[in-house]
Order: sequence, then structure tokens, then C-alpha cells
Amino acid sequence: MKQPAYLRAVQGFARRELAGKDAYLDSLADAPPLYERFAATGLANWWLPKEIGGLGLGLEESVRITAELAYADAGVAFTLFIPVLTTSMVAWYGSEELKERHLGELVSGNGFCATLGSEHAAGSELARITTTARHEGDTIVLDGQKAFSTNTDFARFLVVVARAQDDPSGYLAVLVPRDTPGVTVDKRWDVIGLRSSATYQVSLSGVRVPKGNVLRGNGLRLLEVGLNASRILIAATALGVARRVRDVCMEYGATKTVKGAPLTGNAVFASRLGQFEMEIEVMANQCTAAARAYDAIAARPDAGEEFLRVGTLKQALTAKMFCGQTGWRIASAASEMFGGLGYTHESVIGKLLRDMRYVSIVEGGDDVLRELVFSRYVVPVSKRS
Repeated sequence: MKQPAYLRAVQGFARRELAGKDAYLDSLADAPPLYERFAATGLANWWLPKEIGGLGLGLEESVRITAELAYADAGVAFTLFIPVLTTSMVAWYGSEELKERHLGELVSGNGFCATLGSEHAAGSELARITTTARHEGDTIVLDGQKAFSTNTDFARFLVVVARAQDDPSGYLAVLVPRDTPGVTVDKRWDVIGLRSSATYQVSLSGVRVPKGNVLRGNGLRLLEVGLNASRILIAATALGVARRVRDVCMEYGATKTVKGAPLTGNAVFASRLGQFEMEIEVMANQCTAAARAYDAIAARPDAGEEFLRVGTLKQALTAKMFCGQTGWRIASAASEMFGGLGYTHESVIGKLLRDMRYVSIVEGGDDVLRELVFSRYVVPVSKRS
């Protein structure tokens, strides 16, 4: 079956810009200029709606794009899709002026944006964040420090989740242009995987923006909504990395001999690869099902309100958990199949193992998501607090 044009464009980009560059992509170099070259495919921010000039591709198409990118490098995939977390909040809960100006600029400039939510002390309990937003006349003033935010340094704008200073139980999501005075990138984190992406610690000191930059609704709820799309695409990176692991193992098995015969003819080795293929197929089906559930809501005329009602999608949680855990088993087993070579930097399998690990850590570790699935989808509605 002929691949759609958008997927052929992604595959061509991966062949030209990513194939054979594993060492560079794993080097923690500055955000490479290849992101600018991705824009030449016409696919930058491919999910943004057609009304503002975007391509308007759905999450099901996004799963396919992300998996193709992650096959070549998961960090590149993460950098390119993670703005969906930010833009979905602005698209559904920002004013028409904010959408036209800031999302329109992303399309015209092939730009990036970022979300600032996490904090060191709060950890997974986002209700404990200490970054504050206070009203001063017609402006909002933000103060605090955010722990992990990808793409911030080269973003066009940020969405900051903060506690309302005049209402300790209230939370705001505020759009902040990146060049606003008081926004300081403290450092880039030296991460163990996804090293072609760039994640930062950021400080906010007396950051002033118009009160019209506040998105509609409770900031924590808006973050929940935004995380649905990005969690599904994080799961899709596990799918792409798992496919690469499988193929790397096949290449290794074709050149490695055991008792005078290629390793691919060994029954134990072959059974491992058969197991991988079964798990990869289920991962693909899970990502597709989750994306379709998301797209079904996104297509509704009242999508923003329905997402507010639903909050965290069960399919987004389970796809991320399942693909993260399954992908880790695949990558871990593959590293053993390489023997001592699998514990060195001489083989790409070590990089793939480290890249895979992030799936079960970012945007809610597995224990956090297990608790969410239990409290939201196992406990009877009448007994939920």
C-alpha cells in the first residue's frame, strides 16, 4: 500500500538528516539546525488547525509521524511533537486574539512553544506548585521556578501553570512570550536519553503579561487536557524505538555466527524476535486506538468543553503505560542479546535503551499513572473523592 505523502516526507527527512548520525544525536549538542530543515518538509507543527494556516492533521496521523521520527531518533521526535501540549491548551482555551497571534506565528514561522508546569518540590503533586500569578491592574505578574520544560530556550511563547496568589485553591494557565523580561533559563539538563532534545530549568521573576493572556479555566485542568495528546505521542515514540531495536537485532543476528551458522537461525534468538514483533504489533494497535479516541472528541464542535469534562483520557494513560513498559522490556532484552557489546557505547543498542526509558518517566511516572487509572477509572464514581 502506498504511504501517504506526509509520511513519505517524514521518511525522507529521517533518511537525509538522521540516519547514521546516532553519535551526534546522542552528544547533547546544541539544538541542531536539523529542526529548521524539518520545516522544509512543510510538516512543522503538523497538527495545528487549517483555520490558522496549519495542516490540521489528527492524532492518528501524528502517531504515524512520531513513530517514524522516533525510529531514527526519539529526541528529535520529542522536540518536534511536544509543542502539541502547549498549542492544544491555547487552541481550546485561549482568546481569539491569542490564537490568531501566537498560533498563527507558529505556523508562519515554523516555531516552537513550551509548557512550564513541573516544579522540584511539588513533584507529581502539581497542586503543590509554588509559582504564583498575581493581578496588578490589567497585568498578571508571575514569580517562581519551573524544573523541567522542553524547548523553552528557543520557544516563541510559553504557557505557565501557576497558583493564583489571591486564591490558594485556584490555578491559572498563562501565555507568556519567550522574550518577556524576567524569564530566565537557568540551565539545560544533562539527560541520559533523548539527548538531541533540550530540557531546561527556568526561573520567572516579576514576569508581566496582559491579563488577556490568561487561558479560560482552571490551569491544572487545562494541563490535564493538554497532556492527553502528548502522552499518546510519547507512547508512539516507544513504538518507533521498539521497531528500531528489532531491526538492529536482525542486523546483528545476520552477521553474528553461533556454531558456524548465523544467529538469526538460532531458535532462542528467533523466538525473542518473534516475541518482539507480537509486542510491537500490540503497541501499534494501542497507540492507534488511543489516538482515535482523542480525535473523536477533537472533531466535536464542543471539543474544548468535552475535554474539560473528561479531563484525563483513560486511553492516553494506558497507552503511555503499556508502551513504556513493553518498550522497556524489548530494549532491555535486546541489550542482553548483544552480550557484552550491549553494555558498551560501541553499539547503538545502549542509546536506544536510554531513549526508551523516558517513556515511563516524563509526564507522569508509571506509579503516578497507575494511581490515576485507579482513582479515575477503577473506583466507582459514587466513592470518588
